[in-house]
Amino acid sequence: MEQQTGQACIICGQVKEEGIVIVSHFICEDCEAEMVRTEAEDAKYRFFIGRMKKIDLQKNA
Repeated sequence: MEQQTGQACIICGQVKEEGIVIVSHFICEDCEAEMVRTEAEDAKYRFFIGRMKKIDLQKNA
């Protein structure tokens, strides 16, 4: 059985190895790049905001 070394992206759900971790939540480099290029007026912007709400920031950090 092959072992996966990547993490599941909170945006696309795919398991990938390269990306960033924000408060223990992984975002793959493909989604990160797409988010950076997306304009606020774009319909996909709201999709990204919805997915980013999964990141639970600690209030007393």
